Amino acid sequence: MLQWCNFTRTMLLRYFLLFVALYVAYKLVFDLVIPVWRASRQIRRQFRSMNDHLHQQANPGRNGHQDTQPQPQKTTREKKPEAGDYIDFEEIK
Repeated sequence: MLQWCNFTRTMLLRYFLLFVALYVAYKLVFDLVIPVWRASRQIRRQFRSMNDHLHQQANPGRNGHQDTQPQPQKTTREKKPEAGDYIDFEEIK
């Protein structure tokens, strides 16, 4: 009888430890792994969307249809004085 009691105790202890291990694994997966995976997937989508939006703004002609007339590029460069020009400045006191 004593031997049967020891066997039952060890089996109960094994089942209890197995239940605790399964519960911890369940909580780890559903409270940590899946939310982190979902958040990283959402962030990846948002970055991809933002990147696509920036590329569309930088290259407006590549969104599926070409404009018939290309728009001229605006240059805001100032004319640099030639090397021979010299302006004499007076010092104000």
